[in-house]
Amino acid sequence: MPEWPEDEIVLVSAIEHFSYCPRQCALIHVEKVFDENIFTLRGRQAHERADEPETTEEDGKRIERAVPIWCERLGLQGKTDVIEFWDDGSVYPVEYKHGPRREKIHDDLQLCAQALCLEEMLGCSVPEGAIYYHSSRRRREVLFDQILRDKTEQAILGVRRMLQSKTLPPPLDNARCPKCSLIDACIPAAINALPHSSDAVFIPLPDKEVV
Repeated sequence: MPEWPEDEIVLVSAIEHFSYCPRQCALIHVEKVFDENIFTLRGRQAHERADEPETTEEDGKRIERAVPIWCERLGLQGKTDVIEFWDDGSVYPVEYKHGPRREKIHDDLQLCAQALCLEEMLGCSVPEGAIYYHSSRRRREVLFDQILRDKTEQAILGVRRMLQSKTLPPPLDNARCPKCSLIDACIPAAINALPHSSDAVFIPLPDKEVV
């Protein structure tokens, strides 16, 4: 991707991190901090098969796993869990997540970013895809409408500004923090107890979750 400096290329996985918590995203993608907890271990288990390159055939479709993807227009790169190529010409990305079926904007943005990459790479329309939830063995279909596409491109710009600034956003210090594997590196309660300026404000996208 010669048009983009290496430090401005946005990983598809960073979009989910940024939407969930900009500070978590910066810790991972700027500070290169990562740690494991029960949630990250479950997520890794859910991705085990999808992370291995493989081609299989099922009724009416070809399934490709662990496919590298990119979008030169947006400076994106990453890897899909699964792409289904249907006999009718449809291209259908599927992202694997652990846990029960639930609606989360973070997952939708990540999947939509994959669709944007595939549309540029393949020169075709990718109108929808799905999130597969490992615990419940259920899918949730995601429609890539213009609203979601705009939010995805907004998140990409947010990640790129963060990469360029190399600044850690302030912690959220809310109900999602105890589940984060980086809570010890982030120390949200301690940081928020200190006086600090409002420079470099990062506003996460709203978290919509339905169990």
